[in-house]
Amino acid sequence: MSGMPKVARAGAAPVEHHFQCESCGADLRFAPGQERLVCDHCGHVQDIPKATGRGLAHLRELPLAAGLAADLPAEEMEEHRSVSCPNCGASIEVSGADHALNCPFCATPVVLDTGTKRLIKPQGLVPFQLTEEEARAALGRWLGRLWFAPSGLAQYARRGRKMSGIYAPFWTFDAASRTGYSGQRGDYYYTTRQVQVMVDGRPQMRTVQERHIRWTPVSGRVARDFDDVLIYAARSLPPPYIAALQPWDLSALQGYAPDYIAGFEAEAYTVELHEGHHLARAEMLRVIQSDVRRDIGGDEQQIGRLDPAFAAETFKHVLLPVWTAAYRYRDRSYRFVVNAQTGAVQGDRPWSAWKIAFAVILAALAIAAIAYFSQTQGQ
Repeated sequence: MSGMPKVARAGAAPVEHHFQCESCGADLRFAPGQERLVCDHCGHVQDIPKATGRGLAHLRELPLAAGLAADLPAEEMEEHRSVSCPNCGASIEVSGADHALNCPFCATPVVLDTGTKRLIKPQGLVPFQLTEEEARAALGRWLGRLWFAPSGLAQYARRGRKMSGIYAPFWTFDAASRTGYSGQRGDYYYTTRQVQVMVDGRPQMRTVQERHIRWTPVSGRVARDFDDVLIYAARSLPPPYIAALQPWDLSALQGYAPDYIAGFEAEAYTVELHEGHHLARAEMLRVIQSDVRRDIGGDEQQIGRLDPAFAAETFKHVLLPVWTAAYRYRDRSYRFVVNAQTGAVQGDRPWSAWKIAFAVILAALAIAAIAYFSQTQGQ
C-alpha cells in the first residue's frame, strides 16, 4: 500500500522503508514539528498513522543483563547497512541504491561498508522539531555572537547552504541503587590568639581567629533511583559538543516508528552497550558521591568507603535529532551541530586574526592612555 513501510522480519536482511506519496508516487519526508509526512513534489500531506505503543509511557525498557549477555529476543535486533566515515568515525545507515555519500558531520566522502551489522533496534526517538530554515537561523545567530569570528562566516553559513538532518544514537539507563558508606565529617571550629603587627612603623597587638577542623567518623546508607541516564552512543561528535547540546527533553520521546526517519538520516551506534553502561555507571557514581557528602553533612567530608549495589537495571536505545553542517571557508573546514529539539548550537570555533590584532592594539592604547593621565595628575 502506498505510504506504508515494509515490515521487518527478525533476523532478515536489512529492511528498506520507502514512503510513497498517495498522490504522485514521489518520496515523502517527515515534517519537523508536525505529525505528518509531506511530499516536496506535489505538496500532498499524509498524517502519520497513530499506532499502539507510541508515546513515552509505552517505550520498552530492556533488561540490562540480557543486553550485556547478547541474549535479547530476536525481535529486538535488526540488520543494518551503513557507511563509515574514516575521518570522524560516524556510521551512517543507508538504504536503497546508495553506495556513497558525504558524511553529514564533517563532509568527508564515504563509501558503503561490506556486509551488514546486527544491532539493537531503537526503542524510541524524539522527532525533529526545528525545520532546516530554523536550524540555519539558529546557527547564524550563534555565529553572530562569537567574539573574534571572521565576519564573512556567518553570512556564508546563511546563504541557503544545505544542512543535514540526522538522528544521533543514545543509550539510556535506569537503575535502583543502595549504597553503604563510611568516612569522616569535618566541622569547623575557631580559636583566637594575639599576634603582633606593624602599623605605621609601630608594633601593635591584634586578636585573630584561626580555623580548625574537628573530624568525626561516620557511616550510613543512601538510596537513589536513576531514570534515563543519557549516554551518547557514537564517537562522531566530541564530548564538548554533546554537553553543549544538552539538555534534551526526554518526555518528548515517542515509540520508534520509521515514519519519523523519512527524509532524514540515522547514525548507527558505535559505542557498544557494555561501554555505554560503563560510562553510565561513572555518571551514577558521581551522583551517589554527592548524595553521600550531603548525608555526611558538616563543613567538609571525606569518603573512605563506598559499596554501591544496583538492581532493576534496564536500558533503551533511542535516537535524538540534530541538524549538522560542514562548511569550508577560506580553505578551512568548520563543523556545526544544532539540537533540532531546542535550537542549542555548538561548533568549531573560528577566529579572525585581524580582529584579535585590532583588539590587542586597542587594549595597548587604552593602557597607555591610563598611564599617561595617571602620570599627568601626579605631577
